[in-house]
Amino acid sequence: MRKVVRAGLAATALVACGFLCGSLQAQMPVARGPNLQVEAEQLFALANQARAEAGAPRLKWDPALAAAALQHCQRMAAEGPIAHQYRGEPELTARAAAAGAHFGLIEENVAVGPTPAAIHESWMQSPGHRTNLLNPEVDRVGVAVVNNRGVLYAVADYEKATPVLDAADVERRIAGLVAVSGVRAAGGSAEARAACASDHGMPRGADGVEAGFVMRWQDAELNHLPEALTSRLASGRYRRAAVGSCPAHSSEGSFTVYRVAVLLY
Repeated sequence: MRKVVRAGLAATALVACGFLCGSLQAQMPVARGPNLQVEAEQLFALANQARAEAGAPRLKWDPALAAAALQHCQRMAAEGPIAHQYRGEPELTARAAAAGAHFGLIEENVAVGPTPAAIHESWMQSPGHRTNLLNPEVDRVGVAVVNNRGVLYAVADYEKATPVLDAADVERRIAGLVAVSGVRAAGGSAEARAACASDHGMPRGADGVEAGFVMRWQDAELNHLPEALTSRLASGRYRRAAVGSCPAHSSEGSFTVYRVAVLLY
């Protein structure tokens, strides 16, 4: 079985969620079998071999994802029938975030089989699982394998990692992107940070001049500007910009996202 969850460019990150999403409370049976590290590393190596053959970038091992994968793999081995979420268990994004992962896209493959090679082959023969495994957008993976009564249960969690940045780092990045347009940009202004924290209103600068345009957004990606802002910058109507960052508003699904406001004058 496979699952894919992605953060969206929006006021609130969007989540496609399956199975029993919610805060169901129940006793959670867990098979306490240890992670079979050799078998997990075999699946990791097979995945990177397949990605190399497909022209996809090599995956890096992520300890946080591996910890999240093991937690779910133990639960899966205890339950018997495989699934991405069981009653009372957090969903994928919450499990990964609680383990310390930071991501804007996360995917999961689960399987049961006799050997790592057989599990890998079953993933490669399934279009959805193959898409997850070979996805060029993901760059990290954590794998767990648990043996229960001679059967191997496997979980592979893939992510597109998001860097952990403070507000000043975010503002510098966005100011750099704005400056490429020829509009003078400054990060960290009080009015831009105040605009970031609010959902509406046209703030004034320190000189009392009202901004001509305000763009507020949040996203896991900081390598491009929203299309509406890019269009305004290209209009030639503005001479300077103020950039502010603030804590993201509610981001469903535990994604690592950043909230930004850009004021144009």
